[in-house]
Amino acid sequence: MISMYEIQQFNKLVLSFLDMVKIGLEIHGYLLTNEKLFCKCKSEHGKKESQPNTNVCPICTGQPGSKPILPNYEAIKKSIEIALILGCKINEKLLWQRKHYSWPDLPKGFQSTMSGPHSIPNGENGNFMGIRIRECHLEEDPAAWNPETGEVDYNRSGSPLIEIVTEPDFKDSEEVTEWLKNLIIALSYVKVIDKKSGIKADVNVSISGGKRIEMKNINSIKKIKEAIEVEVERQKKELPKVEETRTYDEKSKTTKLMRTKDNAQDYRFISDPDLPEINLKKSEIEKIRKSIPETPQEKLKKLIKTYKIDKKVAELLTKKIEIAEFFEESIKKVKPELAIPWVTIELLGFLNYNKKGLDEIDVQIEHFVELLKAVEEKKITELQAKDILRSWKERSYSPKEEIKKGPVIEDLKEIENIAKKILKENPKAMEDYKKGEKNSINFLIGQVMKESQKRADYKKAKEILEKLLK
Repeated sequence: MISMYEIQQFNKLVLSFLDMVKIGLEIHGYLLTNEKLFCKCKSEHGKKESQPNTNVCPICTGQPGSKPILPNYEAIKKSIEIALILGCKINEKLLWQRKHYSWPDLPKGFQSTMSGPHSIPNGENGNFMGIRIRECHLEEDPAAWNPETGEVDYNRSGSPLIEIVTEPDFKDSEEVTEWLKNLIIALSYVKVIDKKSGIKADVNVSISGGKRIEMKNINSIKKIKEAIEVEVERQKKELPKVEETRTYDEKSKTTKLMRTKDNAQDYRFISDPDLPEINLKKSEIEKIRKSIPETPQEKLKKLIKTYKIDKKVAELLTKKIEIAEFFEESIKKVKPELAIPWVTIELLGFLNYNKKGLDEIDVQIEHFVELLKAVEEKKITELQAKDILRSWKERSYSPKEEIKKGPVIEDLKEIENIAKKILKENPKAMEDYKKGEKNSINFLIGQVMKESQKRADYKKAKEILEKLLK
């Protein structure tokens, strides 16, 4: 006989199946190239300092009679690098299609793309962190159209874009968020995407039994997460009967209808007669494959397995390739346990405070290692070393001059004499400490360090001050 509990569990299972959510992504990112895809104009993406319509020519503004030049090879190469990172099969023959639609942001009346029913994308049938990749392909960016003013800025028209299309393998917003963060880190390793411009995504959401809904042009991970959660709740209340294209309104926290979903037929895809078929050699693809650095996942495994580094520390180190590589170079010459706090706390803290990346400051490995060895050998104190590190705002230098000031003062009698002098000169701080204001000791330690030119051993200075104050 079936129990009431078993019936309840079965009902829960049925309801969860009926409410099963499927989410797929179409991610767009600007490729990091100097020139646009089919002309020699600078490829800039929404830079506020750029005057509208200054990086333009007859080709990228679609002037009558203008013809595209051969596609930017740098963009093709970077699109292949992305496809390889995503575990895609690389196609050796690539075809351009014309995707037609009549919006003011498209000067030619069509977009040149490697997508469409009869196209051959740069890469297909991939898998990245358990999510299947249907394809990734290269295409040109439209212009920037302001529907409120009617103004069109063609500065970004023709800039090379990569589009990554996933299968609907995501189940919720949390999974999407985590996956996108890892994707952005992985792409930063090969330096192919313009990180200042970020990514945009079209998000497809459906619930079992309902039609697929697409949300267009969501431009941050936070907004993507919010939009998915809002749309899932909307569909649970009213299951969609027709496919729609919607937009996410961040202010009202709602999705709003734009139009019923366009089909491929609506775009009238045709082969582009002005752009030749691209044929890649296997040797060329293999050369690109060998040039790609380790992925964050591969580097993470290596740090944990080879160097016996804690997983949380390894995850922090692998968020940026320049930090991971800097750490790996450092531990060739100093112990990992010495380098870990200096890279993950001091170096990253210094960079975050100055709002800079390691690639924006000329920090030489030799100088960093020299600094750490001086601390390890007690030629300078940690405080001195931190001061030196913080002074490397543009470029690093050898800490030899600081080392010349003298070794760390460890002699207890010498530190005690300095501490007595400081207490004599600061009776108020001494009285405050005795009244229970324990933070006063931090001021006194600071004075001891100042008097000793930061050469006194910090821990010993604190212990001696506490003993004298009693």
